[in-house]
Amino acid sequence: MSDSVIENGKGGAAPLPVSYNISEVSDWVALLKPRVMSLVVFSAVAGLLVAPGYLNPVLAVIAILCIAVAAGASGAINMWYDRDIDAVMRRTARRPIPAGRIAPDAALAFGILLGVGSVVVMAFATNYLAAAVLAFSILFYVVVYTMWLKRRTSQNIVIGGAAGAFPPLIGWAAVTGDITLVPIILFAIIFIWTPPHFWALSLWAHEDYAKAGVPMLPVTAGARETRKQILVYTLALAPLGMAPWLIGFSGPVYGGIAALLGLNFIRHAVAVLRESQDETGRSLEGDKAAKKCFRFSLTYLFALFAVLAAEKLILSP
Repeated sequence: MSDSVIENGKGGAAPLPVSYNISEVSDWVALLKPRVMSLVVFSAVAGLLVAPGYLNPVLAVIAILCIAVAAGASGAINMWYDRDIDAVMRRTARRPIPAGRIAPDAALAFGILLGVGSVVVMAFATNYLAAAVLAFSILFYVVVYTMWLKRRTSQNIVIGGAAGAFPPLIGWAAVTGDITLVPIILFAIIFIWTPPHFWALSLWAHEDYAKAGVPMLPVTAGARETRKQILVYTLALAPLGMAPWLIGFSGPVYGGIAALLGLNFIRHAVAVLRESQDETGRSLEGDKAAKKCFRFSLTYLFALFAVLAAEKLILSP
C-alpha cells in the first residue's frame, strides 16, 4: 500500500493514506448512499407498478436498476463535492473520501460514469422521456441542491427536496411514455414530505451542520421555528397523501390508510413541537420526539406507496 496526497476539502490538501488497488468494495458501495437509494428504488417501483399500461418485466427491472444507479451516481458526486464539510461532521467523517479510503477524483469519475451510463441505458430500454427526467433528476441533485442551495440557504431542503421526488415520475414515464396528474401528485407527496423528514433529523444534528457551515433551518432560524415548520409541512402533507383517493385513482383502502398515516404523522409533529425545551427551543429530553418523528416519516412514505401499489395490483382487473 502506498501513501498519496489527496485533497481533503476544497481549501487545501492533507496527506492521507489511499490505496487505489485494494479499496474495499464496501467503500465504493458507500459512495452510492445505499440507504437513500433504497427509498429512491422503492418509490420508483411504486410509480412503475401503478402506471397504466404494460412494460416487459425484463425492461422494467432494467429501468429500476437505471434509477438506482442514477441515484448512486448522484450520491457519489455529492460526496465528492461535500468532502470538505463531510470531514468535519461526526456522522459523515468516516465516509470513504474524507477518511482517505477513496481519492476524490476517482469518486467523481465513478459518479459521472454511472450517471451517464444509467441515462443512456434508460433511453434504449424504455423511452426518451424517462431518460430525460432521469438525467434532469441527477443534474438537479448535483447542481441545484448540492452545489447551489445546500450551502447558501435554509430552504435547501425545501427546494432541493424535488431531487428525491423524481423516481415515481420516472417509473411512471418508463411505462407510459408520458406524465399525467397522478405521477405529479406522487412527486408532490415526496416533495412536501422531505422538509419535515430532514428537519426532524437536523434538530438533533444541528451542531454538526453549524460546525460545517451548512445553513439548515435549526442553525439559521433556531430549533423553535424548525419545530413549527415541521408541523406546518406535516399538516399540508396529510391531505396531499390522500389525493390519489380524492381524485378517484385509488380506492377506499388506500384512502383510509393514508388518512391514518397522515394523522399519525401530525401526532408526531405535535409531539416535536411540545417536547420540553430550553429558551432557545433545544430539547431537554434528548430530542426523543424528533427522533421518533424522523423514524415515523420513513414508515409513512414506505407504507403510503406500498399500499397504493398493492391496491392497484390486487384490485385492478
